[in-house]
Amino acid sequence: MSSISPAGADVTPGGKDAGPAGPPGRTSLFGISLNIRQSGIYIAFALIVVLFSVLTDGALLQPQNISNIIVQNSYILILAIGMILIIIAGHIDLSVGSVVAVTGAIAAVLMVNYGVPWPLALLLTLIAGGLIGAWQGFWIAYFGIPAFIVTLAGMLLFRALTLTVLGNQGIGPFPDPVRTLANGFTDGYLGNIGLGPLGGADLFSILVGVIAVAGMATSQWRTRSARLRYGQDVDPPALFLLKIIAGAVVVMAVVVQLARFKNLPWVLVLLAFLVLGYSLITTRAVFGRRIYAIGGNLQAAMLSGVKVKSVVFWIFVNMGVLAALAGVIFAGRLNQAGPTAGNSFELDAIAAAFIGGAAVQGGVGKVVGAITGGLIMGVINNGMSLIGAPSERVMLVKGIVLLAAVAFDVWTKRRAGSAA
Repeated sequence: MSSISPAGADVTPGGKDAGPAGPPGRTSLFGISLNIRQSGIYIAFALIVVLFSVLTDGALLQPQNISNIIVQNSYILILAIGMILIIIAGHIDLSVGSVVAVTGAIAAVLMVNYGVPWPLALLLTLIAGGLIGAWQGFWIAYFGIPAFIVTLAGMLLFRALTLTVLGNQGIGPFPDPVRTLANGFTDGYLGNIGLGPLGGADLFSILVGVIAVAGMATSQWRTRSARLRYGQDVDPPALFLLKIIAGAVVVMAVVVQLARFKNLPWVLVLLAFLVLGYSLITTRAVFGRRIYAIGGNLQAAMLSGVKVKSVVFWIFVNMGVLAALAGVIFAGRLNQAGPTAGNSFELDAIAAAFIGGAAVQGGVGKVVGAITGGLIMGVINNGMSLIGAPSERVMLVKGIVLLAAVAFDVWTKRRAGSAA
């Protein structure tokens, strides 16, 4: 029988851990004990940012470029949130790129061709995405067809449906609110403040950053306290404080740079709510625990009374809704729904999840990790574009990074197994 772990301690049946593990999963770096599976992705992200900052003579970290990285990768990050849940449960979804295309086409037809008010059209598009997810989830959960096959068929089916809906041509332009959600920025509500060399930042955006840092610190503190109550391994107080400070510095640095350009992108605000909500679901809610349980040990989850079919069905419904949201944002960014929209998005979303720490066998992964993995891909794309690298070299580097991330996951498992 499996057990439900304390909030924030992502432990699943079968001994797999989705979060910090015990001593076997830790290593010593400069005399500091670190969980390499949990911390490795963030260290790698920092090193990649530093590398491209040097190669681009600081252009990578300019306010406008940071904003571009977030806006240009927003739809991949949204897809990565849904994809990490599916991969944690031990499945895969190859259809999300085609679902992005067909839902963007549905939104365009509703808003442009039929003049449906954009809020209603957006709601109908999200419902359509949910129905697409339900269609695929039914065959996977209740009919027993492997997700790889169902979603591979969906990739072809929904791409064909996109061409049918659009008549093999683009439809646009979209209403201003939709374009604002995809490309727009929050207004400066409280005026600019002087910050020396970082002057020109909007005070409201700074306050939002401070609130985000406070929430992050509070969440980390509660997670640490829960682990201590259950006698689990935690970071030493000095290291814990160092991580909080480092995270706060990074968040505030990004917020200040964004506030100096055009303030916070609306899509970043949306992403923040999604990350917060799905992080709470995966770490605090029973439904999230059941996803980890299914991926960690399917038989143990079934013996524990988990309704496996229902959980699998709903994570694919959720993926459909998020793909529809990404489809609207992508179409709004281009101001047009096109027949080639979403090409290879499924590969980027899957890569983001695996680079962010998801395990091939399932049972392991975090929403924040998937977002970090997506940002790594975005920084690589952007940085290599800034230095004028050809597209084939960009694909080469991304492939190597993905392979290295999966190899690192396999290595850490073997290392933990031999040390246990």
